[in-house]
Amino acid sequence: MRHLVILVALISAQAMAMDRITGHSFATRSEVIAPHAMAATSQPLATQIALDVLKRGGSAVDAAIAANAALGLMEPTGNGAGGDLFAIVWDPKTQKLYGYNGSGRSPKALNRQWFAAHGYSEIPPHGPLPVTVPGAVDGWFALHARFGKLPIEEDLAPAIRYAREGHPVAELIAYYWGRSVPVLSKWPGFSEQFTIDGRAPRKGEIWKNPNLANTLEKIAKGGRDAFYKGDIARTIADYMQANGGFLSYDDLASHHGEWVQPVSTTYRGVELWELPPNGQGIAALQILNILEGYDFSKIPFDSAERIHLFTEAKKLAFADRARYYADPAFQATPVDWLISRDYAAQRRELIDPQRAARAVDAGKQLNQGDTIYLTTADADGMMVSLIQSNYRGMGSGMAPTGLGFILQDRGQQFVLNDSHPNRFEPGKRPFHTIIPAFLTRDGKPWISFGVMGGAMQPQGHAQIVMNLVDYGMNLQEAGDAPRLQHDGSTEPDGQNVAMSDGGVLNLETGFSYETIRALMAMGHRIEFAMGPYGGYQAIARDPDTGVYYGASEGRKDGQAAGY
Repeated sequence: MRHLVILVALISAQAMAMDRITGHSFATRSEVIAPHAMAATSQPLATQIALDVLKRGGSAVDAAIAANAALGLMEPTGNGAGGDLFAIVWDPKTQKLYGYNGSGRSPKALNRQWFAAHGYSEIPPHGPLPVTVPGAVDGWFALHARFGKLPIEEDLAPAIRYAREGHPVAELIAYYWGRSVPVLSKWPGFSEQFTIDGRAPRKGEIWKNPNLANTLEKIAKGGRDAFYKGDIARTIADYMQANGGFLSYDDLASHHGEWVQPVSTTYRGVELWELPPNGQGIAALQILNILEGYDFSKIPFDSAERIHLFTEAKKLAFADRARYYADPAFQATPVDWLISRDYAAQRRELIDPQRAARAVDAGKQLNQGDTIYLTTADADGMMVSLIQSNYRGMGSGMAPTGLGFILQDRGQQFVLNDSHPNRFEPGKRPFHTIIPAFLTRDGKPWISFGVMGGAMQPQGHAQIVMNLVDYGMNLQEAGDAPRLQHDGSTEPDGQNVAMSDGGVLNLETGFSYETIRALMAMGHRIEFAMGPYGGYQAIARDPDTGVYYGASEGRKDGQAAGY
């Protein structure tokens, strides 16, 4: 009841503090429109870095690498050189989409038997045990080799300069940094490299990271092998061995990402592209396939019917997500079947239009984590959708000596259940939450976009597509519109067990009380939650004029800008 009171109070207050004379009242600003190029990131300085690279003749991939490197410095609460990377690139020369899976693998010297022998029923969220090989740097070089125009030294130079000279910390980043410090300070190297006298930097305070500058300089001069086979790799391996970890030099030296074929579904004539597992992108495709069977032109945006149908479709898709999504090198995921129309029709039959499902077959919910998403587009028509993360915000807390970055804790997403597809195994990629997205129309590029935030991401992707297609919102409005997020309640061991209480439906400020009341009558448990609704960036291209539209919503510190 307390949650409902808070929710009603917030809704009655209505967060909008201004009146716009065009578009939807919930829009925070107009789209950014530019003729030549566009960049949208979650930190304005990183956006400007991307634009500078584009103005110097760099490709959209050069701009994306430059922005990502800068965000590792400026937004370590969501990403960094110690994390993984996924990307989708539209190449105007071949008129095709290319996908890259830059996720790292578990240590080869660690196995489930070790966890059992030491009393672990699940992998801890921080410290040395959840650390997997960081794949981001390898991803930069793979993308650059195929689509880069400028030398990689030029791409990394702005981040190196800001790391030495300093930059003022943005508001939300300072907030999340402050939350991480008490949790992660006990791990070796964190306080020395990521605090100021034991505390997080404050909003507007200048932050420098000379250790990261040195690391990026070594990468710029020595290439990807400087990270995976040189002194950086040796430092990481020595640090992990000294602090109870298993990640080795051999794990780093043998790492490789891979180019993958994006997969898609068509939703009312628009094609949504995602990457296949070990990521969760096909969950967005499954949700939309189920929902295409309903006529949303007759179902208002702020209606219990829309929210109910979406939530029930999400529950069904996430049941499959828990059961089937894993590293395809170890477990074949039946992707074609899961995203087929026939299967969607079967699943749709399970939805009761009047009642929320109380029991849905699902596994462990893999929700937590923070991420950065960025997108860039250049004058030639190349568009990049890139997402990168340390998982759980600042990752494991393990900050190798003198390197200026934190290793990810993505291995926590493995389960220790022997029969689960996503069970921990040596040299395996864990289930991944971070997913880039891309929309095409009639075989032409339309929108590069993403929504950050753990299990919110496929839910967010599907909501963005519906906002654009079903409700005719523009690029900015599609991100600003109030969102919903469903959280499932499941057992912690990763088994496929019945969700007994139907989970919790979080609704962002902006939905009417009449809608909330109707949802409660249908059996949904409604709560207000602070901050799980993700962060959105997007770039759209007008196929007739080539003009770019950019959007970056106010849930993050970000900015879209073009020239």
